[in-house]
Amino acid sequence: MAGVTLCLINQKGGCGKSSTCFHLAGAFAGLGYSVLAVDADPQGSLSQGFFGSDEIENLPPEETLAAIFDESTFFIDRKQLIRETDFENISVLPTNQHLAAFNAPTPESSGMIQYSLRDALEEVGDYDITLIDCPPNLYQCSWNAMIAADFVVIPVPPEDFGTQGLRAVHQCIDNARRLNPNLRRLGHLITRYDKRLLVHRSYEARLRTLYEEMALNTVMPEVSAFKVALACRQPVEVYAPKSKAALSMRRLVDELMTRIASRKNQKTMA
Repeated sequence: MAGVTLCLINQKGGCGKSSTCFHLAGAFAGLGYSVLAVDADPQGSLSQGFFGSDEIENLPPEETLAAIFDESTFFIDRKQLIRETDFENISVLPTNQHLAAFNAPTPESSGMIQYSLRDALEEVGDYDITLIDCPPNLYQCSWNAMIAADFVVIPVPPEDFGTQGLRAVHQCIDNARRLNPNLRRLGHLITRYDKRLLVHRSYEARLRTLYEEMALNTVMPEVSAFKVALACRQPVEVYAPKSKAALSMRRLVDELMTRIASRKNQKTMA
């Protein structure tokens, strides 16, 4: 399979972008895919999930994703930024607070810096799957991710605050396609879902009515295994492979791969 790059985007914080990236990396790796997890969020949550906060927060900027945006480290070997994890098939391009200085709110007018992440990923080598975790805004880091990605997944918790701003997200994707015509939506992923709650079931129905086939069939349940596994710095596929959480993540992988194949066929036919 040719390498595929997915970015996870939403303006809303706490919607499950980082945790989905973390556990999705484990699910893909468990199937034998080589995975590069790219942390494009200055909060560094994805990086800390794999390595812990002390190690990540103390990294100098030249050892993080910030290096690809900094003119003083322009000629750095991007491959040196990749860190291996304790898990087979998973590598990480880490981030910490140093990235915040480069997350400008008007990325469309930033010249060639818009292509920094795309160029870096082309340099670091081939991975079957690249997952990019984005910050809770549509600034430079998210913009760079969309320019570098093949597909977008939009995590959405089934609640008012989680669904607000989706129109702006879609508009930003449309704008990014002017620079990256190959960028395509894979769909909205309902996260933190508790089927016992009427409000969650109602919002799920509303999202499926609004977005129809663009709402992924798989939902991510609000179950403790995700959080406990993350606290142990292990993807749930490793920590509890027989759990409901791990099963849901494997279902998500299956659905994403099916949709990726479908989108590629549509492109070929077009």
